[in-house]
Amino acid sequence: MNTSAVSSGRAALILLLTGQMLPLIDTSITNVALDSITLSLHTSTTQLALIVALYGVAFAVCLAMGSKLGDNFGRRKLFMWGVALFGLASLLCGLANSISALLIARTLQGMSAALIMPQILATLHVTLKGPDHARAISLYGGIGGVAFIIGQMGGGWLVSADIAGLGWRNAFFINVPISLLVLALSPRYVPETRSDTRTRIDWQGTFTLALMLCCLLFPLALGPEMHWPWQSQAALLAIIPLGLWMRAGALRQEKRGLHPLMPPRLLKLHSIRFGMLIALLFFTVWSGFMFCMALTLQAGMGMAPWQSGNSFVVLGVTYFASAWYAPKLIARHSMRSILLSGIAIQMSGLMALLATLWLTHGKLSALNLAPSTALIGYGQALIVNSFYRIGMRDITTGDAGAGSAILSTLQQATLGLGPALLGGLFMHVLNRTQGNYSEALAGMLIAEAVMMLLLAVAAIGARQQLAPRCPAN
Repeated sequence: MNTSAVSSGRAALILLLTGQMLPLIDTSITNVALDSITLSLHTSTTQLALIVALYGVAFAVCLAMGSKLGDNFGRRKLFMWGVALFGLASLLCGLANSISALLIARTLQGMSAALIMPQILATLHVTLKGPDHARAISLYGGIGGVAFIIGQMGGGWLVSADIAGLGWRNAFFINVPISLLVLALSPRYVPETRSDTRTRIDWQGTFTLALMLCCLLFPLALGPEMHWPWQSQAALLAIIPLGLWMRAGALRQEKRGLHPLMPPRLLKLHSIRFGMLIALLFFTVWSGFMFCMALTLQAGMGMAPWQSGNSFVVLGVTYFASAWYAPKLIARHSMRSILLSGIAIQMSGLMALLATLWLTHGKLSALNLAPSTALIGYGQALIVNSFYRIGMRDITTGDAGAGSAILSTLQQATLGLGPALLGGLFMHVLNRTQGNYSEALAGMLIAEAVMMLLLAVAAIGARQQLAPRCPAN
């Protein structure tokens, strides 16, 4: 640990959290800009889904690699490389004059985000102690709500203001000066840390995971539009042999004392498997929900980007409040109770949103969305808190890094797949109802409620496995 940097911990914390907010804000900004991108580049809804999904998939595939590169070569160095590449990718996004160029730049953004994020938590963990450490971790956990609000409001304003006639491009260009500021100050304030022992990167696992996610993502995104050609069906079937190949390679590495991307011995743990279930059911619908809501409010209801962005401010506020208060609840209740409470509150919000759609005849506004989105945001934060705590429940200290990498990879992968999966359902209903966005959104919300109900049933059934060893803090 660089002891000289600890004295400037506050400046380092601000810089690291600013770096953390770059990828988080970008997700919200992109959702707000979707309709403007459609008008500018003449994109289809499938291509819009890929703009969101490719970012999440690239993020997921490179996350574990980014973590190990930081451990081996220095976390500040990788953090700065990630910020530099993120700024460059943002510039390329803003300059894109075709959907292909934008998709390539978004993929680069996801890869660079995977270099940034692992370094932040690791640096905070090894350089801060006591109350400073606890405060920093709380800020790290709650920053998602703040980033969401800034992204929605700031992104909506940037697109609507149409500064210099650049429209949606400003939503990406804004990342460039922020990246340059972080790069200029990081060498002075952010400490350089690295692991005492170097670990190898599981290139086979990383490559196989990328293939598996592509074989899942592209058929889900393109299959409905192309009427499910044999290529899409073959790609989905290819996931099975790829998964077996990845497992065989991981088993070989474990026998040799190496560290595979997805260690089979950890995947046998009930906590990790339940975390995988939470990721599959919750994070998929979370990103799908935000994607479909953005399309509905702008393309369907005719809202300007700033109006669409402001419609989610209440959701961001309640998410942040819930995340901030969650540790106190967790100290008094089991994680199973927290998870079920979060699911119940979120489902109440989904039902309230369905009722709002019906009562207003599809005329949504920031005001009538506030009650339902407040419940959704509060419940979401409880589920997210449960995800990592339940997922890491049976992980030993020595496996903490590997377990965290598995859960983070699953989280980002499912966030990337959500727009393709629920966006496909949304478009199917939209086409069947001849462009009725209210009915398309209602169909998506019902699907989300069903998936949340399945998660609740699984949590109730896991009482014996989840109750005994829940963490007390």
